[in-house]
Amino acid sequence: MESLRSLSRDSALPRLEFQMLWQHVLQVPRVWLIAHDGDPVDPAKAARFRELQARRLAGEPMAYILGVREFMGRDFHVSPAVLIPRPETELLVEAGLRHLEGLKSPRVLDLGTGTGAIAICIALDRPDARVAGSDSSAQALDVAKRNAQTLGAAVDFFHGSWYDALPAIGGFDLIVSNPPYIAASDPHLKQGDLRFEPASALTDHGDGLAALREIAQGAGQWLAPQGALLMEHGWDQAAAVRGIMESSGFGRVTSLPDLAGVERVTGGIYNEG
Repeated sequence: MESLRSLSRDSALPRLEFQMLWQHVLQVPRVWLIAHDGDPVDPAKAARFRELQARRLAGEPMAYILGVREFMGRDFHVSPAVLIPRPETELLVEAGLRHLEGLKSPRVLDLGTGTGAIAICIALDRPDARVAGSDSSAQALDVAKRNAQTLGAAVDFFHGSWYDALPAIGGFDLIVSNPPYIAASDPHLKQGDLRFEPASALTDHGDGLAALREIAQGAGQWLAPQGALLMEHGWDQAAAVRGIMESSGFGRVTSLPDLAGVERVTGGIYNEG
């Protein structure tokens, strides 16, 4: 009978991915796999592993195969209906939380919430905040609601395109968004994990700036005095996004670098010189 050790020798997967799939199949911790790698494996479990292995070797993201991705120390359910949360987006959450420091019961809006990761992390780190999230995808909102319930976060979710999803109530102290910002001509859309993620969450099917522009231009009527807008964008878009925000009435516009030194998030305060 096959064992984890023999299956590992025959697998084309990297060792870590091999172990992650087996943890998922057997629902055991990694240390168990190491301690029991010579034990016989149930044939049905081996068949299930081979199904998952084939999906991974075909390029499907591990997050979709496992159904979960860690973000800011929390596990979020993911599906092909949503963008997979990425480490660089943690910068957006951290910048948002800094803006909220000193504000009592702030109101926060996350546009294009997807998994709900941004809104949920803000809500959990600032339980006094009133947090809302919107998305044009009903399937994405189902994922976000599931994550909020599982993690115990109080977030109000609305279905619709950007601000059109909201009730006619403004006064947000902070608007955050990780919108689609990849240009339609970018070859990365046909490579790696991006091939499997929802195109509507990745690209505006144009120059990559359309959603960023629409959000910035519409933010003013939804923000409270001294309210801020923070948006994630592409590695080469910081200067363009700063220009968009300044022309949309924002002051103190700044771009923030990620851990690699790439300007990844741009924000500003509305109606300041």
